[in-house]
Amino acid sequence: MKLLASFKSLKNPLFRRLYVAELVSLLGDAITWVGIALLAFQMVGDRSAVVLSIALTLRVAAFVVCSSYAGVLADQLDRKKILIITHLLRMVTIGLLAFVQTVYQIYLIVLVVNIFRSFFVPALKASIPQLVPEQEMYRKAISLYSGTYQVLGVLGPAVAGALAGWFGARSIFLVDATTFFVGAGILFTLPKALSVDVKDKESEKGKTWSNIKQGTIPLFKNKQLRFVLFLQLAAAVVGAQILVNTVGYVKGALALGNTEYGWIMSAFGLGAAVAAFLLGSLQDRYKLTHLALFGALLMSLSILPGNVLPLSFLMVFWVGAGFAQSFVNVPMQTLIADTIPKNRQGRVYGAHFAWSHFWWALAYPLAGLMGEGLQIPFFFWGGIISLVLILLCWTIFSPKRSQTIGQAIDS
Repeated sequence: MKLLASFKSLKNPLFRRLYVAELVSLLGDAITWVGIALLAFQMVGDRSAVVLSIALTLRVAAFVVCSSYAGVLADQLDRKKILIITHLLRMVTIGLLAFVQTVYQIYLIVLVVNIFRSFFVPALKASIPQLVPEQEMYRKAISLYSGTYQVLGVLGPAVAGALAGWFGARSIFLVDATTFFVGAGILFTLPKALSVDVKDKESEKGKTWSNIKQGTIPLFKNKQLRFVLFLQLAAAVVGAQILVNTVGYVKGALALGNTEYGWIMSAFGLGAAVAAFLLGSLQDRYKLTHLALFGALLMSLSILPGNVLPLSFLMVFWVGAGFAQSFVNVPMQTLIADTIPKNRQGRVYGAHFAWSHFWWALAYPLAGLMGEGLQIPFFFWGGIISLVLILLCWTIFSPKRSQTIGQAIDS
């Protein structure tokens, strides 16, 4: 079955350990944000939305500022040590959330935790093709990781809600911290397979800015990477509309409650998960740029009628949008693994993590302005803006149409 093809990557025993460790800590990540939402509501009541918006902004800012440098370190240092140390640091920091007394302490902890995460992600992504060297298998491994991330994004809040009911909002952060401790323990059992061979360390520690540029330049020089990177800008516009404005539409225009809103967002996450698992086999059959283009178009078209849809149809269209989102994001991770040497993948994954979150930093305020300030059919116009960006991307950056940017970078 094509949907289960990604699970073949678990035959690799080293990747299986990495996957289980990340499975545990991803559950912790899902618990974190539910816990922060509950804690914010306890502390400031109806102003909790403001606290969460600031916390999310700090999260994105940490990724944009730190990830490129973190990617350089992932090519210079033992990736296994980076994964373990960042797990333990997040364990300690998240545990502190159980004791905070002010919202400013929440902001500080969120910022610090996501600085650690920005160092974790490039090392993790670069480790997958290093542990699973066969192209067919690491493509499946990337799809499996992405699908699991989406599934836990849906199921995690339900688990966190149950834990909060049993232990209380503050105590779940201690459970959350435990997941990172367990994940670090599993990672410790990995052999030294995640060390970058000394002879492959082309980075020079005294040339930090040069190394950061070596991570960013391939994103704009490589025709395929450049094309998909800008498709991700169009996808971010759509994704921000869904994440920011769905709650207002469901609870305002449709006059429904929290339960229905949960259904809608679960539909979006499940669509993304199904697509990520499916891509484990599709990436071997179709061009990655074509899959990403299909995803960007489908994502844009899915939200066009959003402002006039009833609940049942909105769920169907949001499943389609989530499905499409994985078609944009997963091929980009695979393209980096396909086209970048293993000893340079850390810095490129880091640079991509920074740039992709920079797109979201632009898209979030646009979605907020369209949903609250302009009082317009935000889903429709968000889809139109995304379609225009896709058209521009195809016209300027299509791998078959233009090599001008790459030539300019070479010069």
